[in-house]
Amino acid sequence: MPEISRRQFMLLSAKLAALLGVSTTALPAVARAVQTLASGQAPLLWLQGQSCSGCSVSLLNAVHPDPVAILTRYVSMQFHGTLSTATGELAMSVLNDNIRRGGYLLAVEGAVPAAMPEACVIGGEPFAQQLLRAAAAAEAIVTVGACACYGGIPAAENNPTGSQSVREYLQANGIAKPLIAIPGCPVHPDWLVGTLVQVLAFGVPELNADGAPKMFFDRLVHDQCPRFADYERENFAAHFSDRGCLFKLGCLGPVTHADCPTRLWNAGTNFCINAGAPCIGCSSKEFSRSMTLPFYRKSEQAQIKADKA
Repeated sequence: MPEISRRQFMLLSAKLAALLGVSTTALPAVARAVQTLASGQAPLLWLQGQSCSGCSVSLLNAVHPDPVAILTRYVSMQFHGTLSTATGELAMSVLNDNIRRGGYLLAVEGAVPAAMPEACVIGGEPFAQQLLRAAAAAEAIVTVGACACYGGIPAAENNPTGSQSVREYLQANGIAKPLIAIPGCPVHPDWLVGTLVQVLAFGVPELNADGAPKMFFDRLVHDQCPRFADYERENFAAHFSDRGCLFKLGCLGPVTHADCPTRLWNAGTNFCINAGAPCIGCSSKEFSRSMTLPFYRKSEQAQIKADKA
């Protein structure tokens, strides 16, 4: 493991404390959590089901700390199917050895193909069965991304695989473990790293009705939106290039809980609405599951107009 100076260690702890919204008096607890992550005392297994691996890619966009520091200094990542340098039998032996030992944090990315287990097979074993084994031996479970949390795109109406969220599948199979949902398509790296530190420093965070940490998902995007004044004045954009509130263009900010407007993405560069795109509600429980969601309805209306023409 690369060496890290005390100054770097305390600087990271301070940044994570700010990320979590805790006072400087909580710095020792945050520092202990970072030390626990780095020491290997809190091993992390990362499983992937039905997903595009977008949440793994988002993790690699982390800034404070950066992805190299996360994977080599601060998180004892024992297994990750996409990021692992080991392959084949060696990779599977690492996963299975960790499951036998137990006592790890389990991160799960992707939905579970409950009605078609053969749709997702890892190392010759259906993902659904692998998830049950890993969840049974885990200390706590973090579902990463919309697909793992709520089913997401794989669980959209009429999907043939019978996809379910991780929570639904585990409950149906009688496995009850502390479970924290970090929704989003993809997740913000701060949400993931911050949640891991929170769990180790202070225990499971306060969760909202959908099981997501309130420290990230307590407020509506709409209430924090830089175009909120336009909404109040009923100054609505008619086209995506227009100034004004994007509500009539399908924005789901009024029903979506996330801190994107204040946290921003890509190293604090931007977020959807600032870039002129409506919020598509990717951290919402209903994201993409129903054909009545505006994400789909806009394209349906466009097709109707094309057919009439």
